[in-house]
Amino acid sequence: MANAQTTHTASWWERLTERCYATSTPQLVRDVQHEAGPTYHALLNDLGSPLETDFEREMARQLEAGQPSDFVPAKALMPVMMQRFGLQDAEVAAEPGYNMMRKTCNGCPVVGQCWKAMRAGAEVEECRGFCPNAKAFDSLAEV
Repeated sequence: MANAQTTHTASWWERLTERCYATSTPQLVRDVQHEAGPTYHALLNDLGSPLETDFEREMARQLEAGQPSDFVPAKALMPVMMQRFGLQDAEVAAEPGYNMMRKTCNGCPVVGQCWKAMRAGAEVEECRGFCPNAKAFDSLAEV
């Protein structure tokens, strides 16, 4: 009997509360954004802050939808992305195409995916699959 394993079946209350949380997460993220703006921006810009999975997923989804409009990917994400390619922001800033790379980053169509990838410590190969600046970063890394 000492080897018998017990499995935990979620009670109806646990299932209900999980479902309620999952259903309300989009509104919760919007509420944090609007009611606690500085905290929300701190969470967006601190790529190392641990977040609950559903909350993080919803933040990324809202980034994809263009919310918040004052988020600056080139400031929060591009330096981290360049590190994945073996580049430093200070070195690349002197390059003639730097402003165009920042513009491309700020207009990124997959900013939510990038945000999640940078938070997860994505490797350069994964980043090459979605980053619109990947070719430019690779070219600079070769120099």
